[in-house]
Amino acid sequence: MKYVVAEASEIESGGRKIVTVAGRSIGVFNLDGEFFALRNRCPHQGGKLCEGKLWGVIRSEQPGAYEYRPSREILCCPWHGWEFHVRTGQSWCAPERLRVRRYEVETVAGEELAGAAEAGSPPIGDPEAPAPGMVKGPYTAETYPVTRDGEYLVVELPG
Repeated sequence: MKYVVAEASEIESGGRKIVTVAGRSIGVFNLDGEFFALRNRCPHQGGKLCEGKLWGVIRSEQPGAYEYRPSREILCCPWHGWEFHVRTGQSWCAPERLRVRRYEVETVAGEELAGAAEAGSPPIGDPEAPAPGMVKGPYTAETYPVTRDGEYLVVELPG
């Protein structure tokens, strides 16, 4: 079934509107003119996911050099901080895999460091991640297709 949920102009870029459709609370998000819909229920423990904070992503090609992209496409559940990618519903937090690792420290001559820096190192992380280094979590939020019919946004729910 298809449901008209809003006029496209109602949801500014980077914004959201939470609607009730066929008894389901759904958040409709505008990411730079692309619209996405997620069920307003965190699959982790049922929190009101779509009421959470939206974040951009930080990318880094090397230590000390960061680029922040204020795309507001990472949704953080207000209950426990689980992060979900608005575009896919995929969680990007796996606490059982996140830990602080201890490393040995040694003193090395400057010439050795220069040689190591020139060799480079491969990027770390999942190539599907919204930002490098993010760890794919075990949950996926329910997503629904959103289409734009003229000036209206239409969400399609299964059966």
